[in-house]
Amino acid sequence: LAVDLLNPSAESEKRAHKLKRVVPRPNSYFMDVKCSGCFNITVVFSNSQSVVTCPGCSTVLCQPTGGRARLTEGCSFRKKIN
Repeated sequence: LAVDLLNPSAESEKRAHKLKRVVPRPNSYFMDVKCSGCFNITVVFSNSQSVVTCPGCSTVLCQPTGGRARLTEGCSFRKKIN
């Protein structure tokens, strides 16, 4: 066999379905989103199903779609590690 099934590469693990990985884990994540108007940071779930607004200036930070939430233009984000 040319492929090592017990020690797959990180690239093949990332490509695999979330339940077919050696250690199953979800594709979703929490992220810090920075508002483009007042620069407040808000925690948002990547697959949120409701509109998220900034608590400071009440502008819309992200819109729900069928899967991932779509960030508003001008908003920056980073994945939360833990």
